[in-house]
Amino acid sequence: MGFRLKVEGAETIELGMDNIQSVIYDTDTPNDSNARSTDVGAFLKISGKIITATDGDSADDTMKLALWSLVPAEKSDCYRKVTLEVIAASQVVRKIYFPNAFVVDYQERFGDTEGVGTFTLFIKQKKDKTEFATIEGGYAN
Repeated sequence: MGFRLKVEGAETIELGMDNIQSVIYDTDTPNDSNARSTDVGAFLKISGKIITATDGDSADDTMKLALWSLVPAEKSDCYRKVTLEVIAASQVVRKIYFPNAFVVDYQERFGDTEGVGTFTLFIKQKKDKTEFATIEGGYAN
């Protein structure tokens, strides 16, 4: 199984199967509701490896993720289009699209023995635009 992430905004950010190791998708509603809530949110938590540039190769786009996480709420560029594809046996199992995603948390971890860093990206779809998020799947690549 693999993953592809594309973030479109002031710049395009792309991470692929070499980077992304795990993804969590969650539809978030209040736990204390006794009926279907109108307060529905959606988020993605994406974790993976930071691939450093070696032998003239270009570095991965995790640096661009880190910079996106620093964009303040006052700037419209804090909201970007995000497409995540979950791929198994060369088929797209899920395609999740958030047209107004923003970064809740971004973390990078480095150790002195691993030789590679890891990242975790936590993004949400803007709550008043949740109806425009889409989930598709079950079609060939």
